[in-house]
Amino acid sequence: MMHTDNDGGPSITRIAGAATMDDIRTALIERHSLPVQRLLDNARVAIAGLGGLGSTVAVALARIGVGHLHLIDRDVVDMSNLNRQQYFLKDLGSPKTRALRDNLAMINPYLDVRIATVTVTDDNVTGLFADDDIICEAFDVPENKTMLVNAVLERLPHKKLVCASGMAGFGSSNTISTRRVGDNLYLCGDGRTEPSPGAGLMAPRVGIVACHEANMITRLIMQDKEA
Repeated sequence: MMHTDNDGGPSITRIAGAATMDDIRTALIERHSLPVQRLLDNARVAIAGLGGLGSTVAVALARIGVGHLHLIDRDVVDMSNLNRQQYFLKDLGSPKTRALRDNLAMINPYLDVRIATVTVTDDNVTGLFADDDIICEAFDVPENKTMLVNAVLERLPHKKLVCASGMAGFGSSNTISTRRVGDNLYLCGDGRTEPSPGAGLMAPRVGIVACHEANMITRLIMQDKEA
């Protein structure tokens, strides 16, 4: 069952303190320029999977002021997540969707952040991503990655899809790249490195791939002609 939730989040007044929406927006415009920030404000990005990839992508996009984020995951935060994901001890046992939404509110409480605590399936892809312009695939399980890519390409071919593959261990960062592999399909990672004993998923390399995804999403929002 799909569960969407926009209530129960942290108080804007408590989180923002003396900072108003105008304060935050002015600071972003000073960094990015008004035309760039307007594009970021209007962007609608879904992130499917809120682990090491997805939670890091969400933090990066929240920091640059992407106006509409759609966070999707079915899991709760556990201790094994803390080595690479954007959660804290306080979040243990909480749904990742709610925990990440609350953590993003400490960066910018004025963003439109929707959450769906749901398993993404072949049957619900069309409805789940209907209002999103760009979809970020950030699953850990290869079968889930394949399912989402195939479903989006078949049923939502006009959506931009940014995916990841190959990020385990502590090998060279220089093997990680972003490549366009279809009309609206982009792949980040080294394309081959899988977790193995002693070389599992670790924050530095996973974070590099996540930031490749976030930067590719930003390029698409900016309508980069070379993307």
